[in-house]
Amino acid sequence: MPDAKGRLIVIRLLFLAFASAAPVAFPLSQMGYGTLNELAWRLILPGAAALAVGVIVLQRRGRALAAALLRGAGAGALATLALEAVRYPGFRLGFMPGNLPQLMGVLLLDRFARGPSGWSDVTGFAYHFWMGASFGVIFVLLAMGRSRWWAVPYGLAVGLGFLVSPVVQALGVGIFGRDFGWHFAATVLTAHLAFGAALALLLPRTPVAERP
Repeated sequence: MPDAKGRLIVIRLLFLAFASAAPVAFPLSQMGYGTLNELAWRLILPGAAALAVGVIVLQRRGRALAAALLRGAGAGALATLALEAVRYPGFRLGFMPGNLPQLMGVLLLDRFARGPSGWSDVTGFAYHFWMGASFGVIFVLLAMGRSRWWAVPYGLAVGLGFLVSPVVQALGVGIFGRDFGWHFAATVLTAHLAFGAALALLLPRTPVAERP
């Protein structure tokens, strides 16, 4: 039987897997592992359900980690507003090649040929904010026992990851968006720095102690 530290590591790894489902689905769809609509049923929704059930189980067992994960999800979703405060004006100014949440909604509802609708826009933004919540949970799990200000470089790392991801390459703008202009990378990185700073401000000084 693993000791308490070993059990905590296993719990963290499980929740990291659950929380990573939504963020990795979009890149996987661009890599040809299925449409985003298919991956919503195979990955995004099961991951969200597993995360919710896991938190409920931890709550019933009186684990402090449950409250920390809920705070991380809430902080991540709210921090997405800070990201949007940079991303959306950047999109309107022509610094980005498209409105990514709108595109995600079209792909989620499998209506690429028909174009966006009001419902697809709602779905895309819901997915966008759920990814923010998921990144908040991931940060809490990675930053266990550390300062919340690690969220700032964490946000930057997420932005850098996006810039080298299959999503950006599928947009046809090249790695780091070099074929679109420096404004693209600048907007992405600034938006994710805003996300990280907001996440840090919304979390306690230490996201969660080492003990579950």
